[in-house]
Parts: sequence; C-alpha cells; structure tokens
Amino acid sequence: MKRVAVTGGGGFIGRALVAQLIDKGCSVVVIGRRHYPDLESSEVQCVQVDISDGTGLRQAFQGVDTVFHVAAKAGIWGDPGDYLAINVAGTQRVIDACRYNRVNRLVYTSTPSVVFDGTDIIDGNEELPYADRPLCAYAKTKIAAERMVLTANSNSLKTCAIRPHLVWGPDDPHLIPRLIERGMSGTLRIIGSGSNIVDISYVENVAFAHVLAGENLTHSGSGAGQSYFIGQERPVKLWEWVNEMYRELGIAPITRKVPLFVAYTIGWLLEGVYRLAKIAGEPPMTRFVALQLSRSHYFSHHKAAQELGYRPRISIAEGQDRMLTALKKS
Repeated sequence: MKRVAVTGGGGFIGRALVAQLIDKGCSVVVIGRRHYPDLESSEVQCVQVDISDGTGLRQAFQGVDTVFHVAAKAGIWGDPGDYLAINVAGTQRVIDACRYNRVNRLVYTSTPSVVFDGTDIIDGNEELPYADRPLCAYAKTKIAAERMVLTANSNSLKTCAIRPHLVWGPDDPHLIPRLIERGMSGTLRIIGSGSNIVDISYVENVAFAHVLAGENLTHSGSGAGQSYFIGQERPVKLWEWVNEMYRELGIAPITRKVPLFVAYTIGWLLEGVYRLAKIAGEPPMTRFVALQLSRSHYFSHHKAAQELGYRPRISIAEGQDRMLTALKKS
C-alpha cells in the first residue's frame, strides 16, 4: 500500500485508521462530506466528496491502490431511504469508482449486526448466515452492502470486510455519549437478566485490523472475499462494563431491570407510533435495541488471528484508562 483512500476518514474509526496508515508510510486521501483542515498535512489530502457522487469518487480515487470504505449511515432509527442511499447505493459507487480507476484493493467496514437474528450468539464465527429478518434499516443495508463488496472480489479488485463490534474509545461520538446521557438522566434500565456477554472493540484495535486486512490483500491475498469478526482479548458482561464506567464518572449504577418481553413490546409499539405520527427523532426503545441490550453476542476472532495476524494492541483495561481520562478532562 502506497497511496490509499479512506471514505469517512474524518469520522471516529476513520481518523484512527488514517493515523495508522500514515505511520505505515502511506499517502492518504481522506474523503468526506466536510472539509477537515486539522487532518491535512504532507501525507494527507482531504477531498470533500459525498459517496453519492460517483463522478467525485472516480476523481478522488485516481492514483490510489487501496480504498478503505468506512463511511456509512449508522444508528438504529431513521428514514430507510437514507440508509439505502448511503449504505447500499453509496457502496456500489465506491466499488464502481475502484473498478474505473483499477484500484487493487478494497477493505470494507462492516458490522456483526449483519448476522444478529435476535437470539444469543455465543462464540459465533464467520460461517454464521446473514440475518433473515433484520430489525433495523442499518443492519438490513449493511447486509446488502457487505454482500456487494464480497461479491465484487476478483483478481483485479481484491475485497474483504471487517466486522468490529461496539466500537469505543476517546472521542467516541456514538456509543459512549449515548450511554452517559441515558445514565445521567436515569432513563436506562437493564433489559432481561443483566448477565448477557458481548464483544467490544477499542477504536485503535479496529483501525489496526483494517491495516492488517489491507496488507493481507497486498501480499498473500488469503483474505480476499472474506469477512472477519474483530473484538478485544475477551468479551465483557455488558452491564458490569457499563456500570464500571458509570462509577468512575460519578454516575449512579443501573440496577433496575425490565423483562425483555416488556421492552420488546414497548419498542414495537413505539416504532409504530413514531412512524404513523411521523415523530422526529429516535424512539426511546426499539425492538432491535431491546434485543441488543438483553442478548449475548460475542464472536470468535480465530479467523482474523490466523489469516490477518490480528491481536488487540490495546487491552480493555488500557482502553478504559485512556477513555476515562479523556472523559474526565472534557
């Protein structure tokens, strides 16, 4: 890898990935909807292009040998059309622009949500099928996009997908702020027994896995057409992990519980009300969230270790120290 492009390079995962690519001696093109002057340097060129702009992508990918497609519409609620436009149509435009410019490698940022069917996943591996009935537009469109990327794999364009679970760390704009807001407002409840175990992924480890995937496609190519689950050295008990963070931040731990059936039913009702009444914003509970917060979902990382050489570089303990230090300063 010499000259690479990162869609969504100004985002949470994207920035961590850009930093590691620079450390590897790569010249990086950051592609995003906004301009990021703080990222620009002799090694980084920022190009303001939306992934809905096929012409802009074709121009941005000129001279690039590897593309990391990180950009996506995340979240569990919103207009399904927006998810389709960004996650599916946008991914197709990325693939098309890679082919147009004869880019050799494409690494796609996927998610374990593509296999989550609402039941417990215990040490799942990459042989798990895609979910038949995903409960949110995000999961549904990420399934479609991952399929497209892996199907596009060929001798001329080698592709693979990285599936990091619950990405966290300093400057996280998604998971951690939501947990803190709900904890401070006292509106969060343990759903189900509270004993569920989940994978988490420190952001620098996620970026490292992407770099390893790019290097694999550059050299042996054994990862071409493959997907890989990524996580930490071990899964965690979700509610213990959340409450440990709360205690460190002076937030009262969550102790009250709601049965899964109740939370799932409330989520189903609220989804209907919000759609029918066209209420702006996200329902306080959805079916997908109820299941995610109550079920165990953790995965084997054996395939990533064996084929990519992946091992978490930052432990859970070190990651927590870094994140808490940053949060206490903010």
